[in-house]
Amino acid sequence: MEVPLTVIDFLERAAHVAPDRTAVVDEPGTPGSLGRLTYRELDERSRGLAVALGDLGVPQGGRVGIVSPNAARFLVAFFGVSGYGRVLVPINFRLNANEVRYIVEHSGTDVLLVDPEMDDALSEVKTREKIVLDGSEQDSALFAPVAPSREPEPWEADERATCSINYTSGTTARPKGVQLTHRNCTLNAMTFGWHTGVTDRDVLLHTLPMFHCNGWGMPYAVTGMAGRHVVLRKVDGEEILRRVEAEGVTLLCGAPAVVSAILDAGKRRRDAGAAAEDLPGHGRTRMVVAGAPPPSRVIERVETELGWEFIQIYGLTETAPLLTVNRAPQEWDEVDSAERARRLSRAGVPAVGVRMRVDEDGEVLARSNHIFAGYWEQPDESAKVLRDGWFHTGDGGHLDGPYVVISDRKKDVIISGGENVSSIEVEDALYTHPAVAEAAVIGVPDEKWGEMVLALVVLREGSPATEDELVAHCRERLAHYKCPRRVEFRTELARTATGKLQKFKLREPFWSGRDRQVN
Repeated sequence: MEVPLTVIDFLERAAHVAPDRTAVVDEPGTPGSLGRLTYRELDERSRGLAVALGDLGVPQGGRVGIVSPNAARFLVAFFGVSGYGRVLVPINFRLNANEVRYIVEHSGTDVLLVDPEMDDALSEVKTREKIVLDGSEQDSALFAPVAPSREPEPWEADERATCSINYTSGTTARPKGVQLTHRNCTLNAMTFGWHTGVTDRDVLLHTLPMFHCNGWGMPYAVTGMAGRHVVLRKVDGEEILRRVEAEGVTLLCGAPAVVSAILDAGKRRRDAGAAAEDLPGHGRTRMVVAGAPPPSRVIERVETELGWEFIQIYGLTETAPLLTVNRAPQEWDEVDSAERARRLSRAGVPAVGVRMRVDEDGEVLARSNHIFAGYWEQPDESAKVLRDGWFHTGDGGHLDGPYVVISDRKKDVIISGGENVSSIEVEDALYTHPAVAEAAVIGVPDEKWGEMVLALVVLREGSPATEDELVAHCRERLAHYKCPRRVEFRTELARTATGKLQKFKLREPFWSGRDRQVN
């Protein structure tokens, strides 16, 4: 027997086995907040959305876009759109109108759901139907529970059908639409949930944007086990700690920037007299981090200062996203905190069902059941990364036994005086200086060396440091050729909505007027 794998399986199971359990706690005080919903209510609203989209004339296979911060409606859309044969297009809500217009037009989005805070900015983005998620009559009708006399149009489930089109985060000039199938999303969520130990007792705080690779698949995984979702609309360290305490949060996901915000909030509480063991979630909460390898000192602080378990994963939108997991095994139980953190700074070992290797050029390759079907309407781009039975990640790295170590985006490797320099390695050294809050290391043109290592640094408030001091700090930890030859201080660094450094933007002023950003 073979039954198609589709994402609606997760919600149908939860509604069947735990209909009266709280499924989602929406952000309070926002227009049209859905409050607290049980799994029965989440299922009814998802089916209601599917019926309403049918009434709007959106066919199965039609695209439904959503531009919104985290919200209960977003969770409803994961199931009410994709679960009944349509295609969800989650769009980064921090993009400008031209960028959103490109995605809407490129994907062929038929209906666009827009958060009220984005409505004015996106007024010129045209689609057949635009609905503002503000609790208005049109919005309320769209997300109303299914009427007793109605049911969604039957869909002949196909696990290879496109579930969502997720546009890459914009570290290149034009985002590409990543087609994730139901099979991709289902197997990713099952594997992710298995490796992170998701159970029905888990409470997930949505610190990761739901638009980003479908929340890494955690909305599906937690729903399948009938855990509780707590919506967080905006990342704020103190508010995260408050929610962890108030809702009994056991699990959250995010980029290193989110970790830093939480650590800073925890430090303020400790400075005010709170004991470490009294911080919210101590000994109970685990945090899954991806987006960039965090400095080992940051990892150590999560486990020692917060008392949370740190789990690192590595993947890409194209891989749905899980490829590797680094969760401390039993063999590390007696390892001291600093060494444990160093080991946790690696990308991790392949997840179940994933194969990894590094080719002769140092590029990390992967194959698994949850690697995407291809880029939407871009077969040539798909062929560049899907070849010879492997997905070419574009990341440089090496293998350390079973562990994958990501050294850099290949295009971000700095070649100075003929030597390769990993920007991540230099950033890790800078982060060990107590005055450094953020750091980005890039290569800039240099007549003598070809490229020079430049560090862009944001200092912690009230923590002064000089350029010479930071260079000397790096020289104590790295070979001299790897160290910054110059340090520039900034008030902020360009990042994507998911916390990734946008190094192409940081490099632009230095490479202006040149054909290539290598020298």
